[in-house]
Amino acid sequence: MNALYQCRDLTQRYEGRAVLHLPELNIARGEVLALTGPNGAGKSTLLRLLAFLEEPASGELHFHGTPGRAPRQEVTLLLQEPYLLKTSVFENVVYGLRVRGRRHDLREAAEAAMLAVGFAPEREMLRRPWKALSGGEKQRVALAARLILRPLVLLLDEPTSSVDAASAKAIEAAVRQAALAGTTVVAASHDLAWLACLDARRLELDRSS
Repeated sequence: MNALYQCRDLTQRYEGRAVLHLPELNIARGEVLALTGPNGAGKSTLLRLLAFLEEPASGELHFHGTPGRAPRQEVTLLLQEPYLLKTSVFENVVYGLRVRGRRHDLREAAEAAMLAVGFAPEREMLRRPWKALSGGEKQRVALAARLILRPLVLLLDEPTSSVDAASAKAIEAAVRQAALAGTTVVAASHDLAWLACLDARRLELDRSS
């Protein structure tokens, strides 16, 4: 297996309490992995570790066979309650490209990313302010802001828990398309039907993992 992530005896503790213990996990490049299990089983913790937002308390976490952090531009995490900049949809979607120094073809890239998450490629939506968006629209805009970067790894933490059915379907289609294009996807969700649509390998965590 061409392992992108290799985890061995991975443990995380908060205030001395173990919240995750994973004896072994390999995630192949281009794989889609679904994380399931009850609240408190460590799904969100594992995603933060895979995003290199936290250091594990113990154990090994290798990326491309090397311990330590992945390049920031290669891994992105979409949270259940996404944070948007207090500006237009367009500026939210292209923010990551601007940070990386890109100055050309931003409009075309934004329109393509918005189309990927189910919005028609028209400019009125890109001009809308962040505060005018519904919950489902905010989640889709946040996903577009990540897809526009063409990340190697897309991590999703309950991406459809607070959205309407149409937005959940649009997010599913966008994630499936990203996976088909070769993006490694790890998604945590209580929505087993939604996860089943991703045709993912399933890893069930429990509080004694």
